[in-house]
Amino acid sequence: MTAVATAVPPSPLPEDRRVLLARLVEGLDGNSLWWLSGFAAGMAQGHPPPSLAVIPGGPPAAQAAGRLTIVYGSQTGNARRAAEQLAGDAEAAGLAVRLLRADAYPTRELAGERLLYIVISTQGEGDPPDDAIGLVEFIAGRRAPKLPGLRYAVLGLGDSSYVDFCGIGRRLDARLAELGAQRLQPLGEADLDIDSVAVPWRTRALADARQVLGEGVAAATSNVTPLRHAQGSAHGAAHPFPAELLARQLISGRDFKGPGYGQYGRIDKRVHHLELSLEGSGLHYEPGDALGIVHRNPPQLVDAILAATGLDGDTGVSHDGHERPLAQWLGGHRELTRISRPLLASVAERSGNADLAGLLQPARGDELAAVFADHQLVDVLQRWPADWDAAALVAALRPAAHRLYSIASSRKRVGEEVHLTVDELAYDAHGRGHVGAASAFLAALEEGAQVPVFVEPNERFRVPADASRDIIMIGPGTGVAPFRGFVQERAETGASGRNWLFFGARHFNSDFLYQVEWQEALQSRQLHRLDLAFSRDHLKSPHMDVRAAAGDPHQRIYVQHRLRERGRDLYDWLQGGAHLYVCGAIAMGRDVHAALLEVIAAHNGGDADAAADYLSALQREGRYARDVY
Repeated sequence: MTAVATAVPPSPLPEDRRVLLARLVEGLDGNSLWWLSGFAAGMAQGHPPPSLAVIPGGPPAAQAAGRLTIVYGSQTGNARRAAEQLAGDAEAAGLAVRLLRADAYPTRELAGERLLYIVISTQGEGDPPDDAIGLVEFIAGRRAPKLPGLRYAVLGLGDSSYVDFCGIGRRLDARLAELGAQRLQPLGEADLDIDSVAVPWRTRALADARQVLGEGVAAATSNVTPLRHAQGSAHGAAHPFPAELLARQLISGRDFKGPGYGQYGRIDKRVHHLELSLEGSGLHYEPGDALGIVHRNPPQLVDAILAATGLDGDTGVSHDGHERPLAQWLGGHRELTRISRPLLASVAERSGNADLAGLLQPARGDELAAVFADHQLVDVLQRWPADWDAAALVAALRPAAHRLYSIASSRKRVGEEVHLTVDELAYDAHGRGHVGAASAFLAALEEGAQVPVFVEPNERFRVPADASRDIIMIGPGTGVAPFRGFVQERAETGASGRNWLFFGARHFNSDFLYQVEWQEALQSRQLHRLDLAFSRDHLKSPHMDVRAAAGDPHQRIYVQHRLRERGRDLYDWLQGGAHLYVCGAIAMGRDVHAALLEVIAAHNGGDADAAADYLSALQREGRYARDVY
């Protein structure tokens, strides 16, 4: 998208015209879409369309000199929201401003920019969000222009529970300076409590923009979209809607033990299907969107932390203008499952543990990453004991952050409901179990309970507008959730394109999520192909299919093996215009991407560089979309 995301009103076009329009715009870059939007607006207002010499070639230099450009790269919506807030502030101040998603920014215009703000998140360990891959590669690459006339600032969003915190923001900030641009303010590095950094950064950014562009600059009327939201639901992350839990069903084997032995023994794993009511909320979603959950931490986890610190939960704590008992701070207002570098630094200082302090040094990044992966707060407090008081503990912990879950339904099928697929690792008696507390919160709810929710749009993860296009869906484990919604949506709209699903899990008997639904979808031709990979079953039985394991009966089989095995058909589908979707863990996403490169190279003559270019082109066209976390 090339402007602020807004709620889209129902189309006034008849179905045949909608299909024609979808085919017309599919594959167009952001610049072409800008020109097309201006053309249509001009016709609607009785004016001639904008000149091809102005918009497709970039705005005139005088226009660029008087305009603020804000570019955002966002995986879960946080960077988008921060960029929208900045753009709204700038527009209210009378500045000419345009707001572009990173994949819609015309990189050839970078050399002519005068004032550029970038708001970008870091995905996992130092990866850019999917919508910013192309822009990051361009700025980092040899084709990036010298930028002596550019003034800029970068706001990075990240999660300090990863070693490479705000890594993409830091690299972009340094690279723009290397290209000769003038930094207006230091890089902003926002953790999960985004506003503590973003608000002061935004205030200075606005003051700098006024100084650079001049007071009272009139908002441009060409190539700038007004930054106003359409009327929609009043419910968002700050004001979630209390959705009633209509049903909760266990859809994995009750006795399955996984993912194996952790630091403190075996942990039970269960997967739940949840159905929530949105009646009266005004919330709308499309398959591919996420549902935000404002959760409470499990009581047993709070008890375990109090036991580890020896603190009394009834102790009153005043912090950030609020007075609450410590147990309330821990139960609903502080992050207890994701540890961070600042937290470990606080523990190291209070405990006086030299080894923990050394762990925070750059040379021990791999060891620190292992601690982030294997420890929650209770583990840290038990491993490195310290003398805590209630106020110090609250101050050391990050504010509680909402969680996002891929929506597993289509409103066209389920009406004013939303469905989720929730993977729960049960906490043991000591509060241990390494997964988000929101999952335990949801899994413990009884029918009729209220869940604070909001919708987080994901415009890049949508079924094709052209219903005749085939789709390929790769979703192991709970990553299959959005594809349940995709198949429902395509069935309800009568899409003529074929649907192909790759699903993987550990065991057929206990982990084949929505098995009956997929079998019924195959029979009714709502699903046309289904490929499965159960990584542990073949280790027990010589009769299981191990073709993808290259004859090795001890090799675990994952969806990427099935992709290679079905490579010829996969490549043919892509060549025929199919859209490709991947949902699941970041590590899985990397493995799948590598397998896709191998498949494409194997069928394009063995050219690995051409395969990489092919996948990049699919991403730019919106035909290769990922929702990884």
